[in-house]
Amino acid sequence: MSQKTKMLARAALLAALTAVGAFIKIPLGYSSITLQFFFTSMAGCLLGPYWGAASQGVYVLLGLVGLPIFTLGGGFGYVFQPTFGFLLGLIPSALVIGLITRKNRRPLRIILACAAGLATLYAVGLPYMGLILNVYLDKGWSLGRLLRDGMLLFLPGDALKITVAAILFPKLSVFFDKKQ
Repeated sequence: MSQKTKMLARAALLAALTAVGAFIKIPLGYSSITLQFFFTSMAGCLLGPYWGAASQGVYVLLGLVGLPIFTLGGGFGYVFQPTFGFLLGLIPSALVIGLITRKNRRPLRIILACAAGLATLYAVGLPYMGLILNVYLDKGWSLGRLLRDGMLLFLPGDALKITVAAILFPKLSVFFDKKQ
């Protein structure tokens, strides 16, 4: 099997796992705690920057064309959901994580890369959430409420996901690095 075929299969696997991660959820207001970012982190670490980002792009594209693989379903109308920006943010998040871990895969580097990926995710998702809530839905959320309900409530869970990713990565990378 060619290297490109292997990477396509691995990217498809991580896209599918991200979809599964959307359904493992704890609802919190307009958003939910899910495992999507965990699988995005693993995509960036295991597949590298470009294949990792591609896997997340495939996930978002499949949801936009109508597969019900987002937390609340799917379809193009999902772009009007306040949390859609976080889905878009998965793509550059995997890219950032992959770029940072490309040459150094020590646990501390994985943690720092995932934290940078998480910052990227919030940098895309929070403004989008604010735009949809305050312009499209006319909710009048303050910046403080947006930060609290769109980010701060999720940081403890995000820290746990990053920790688990750093622990699991060395064990999983053995299977992804093999030249078979």
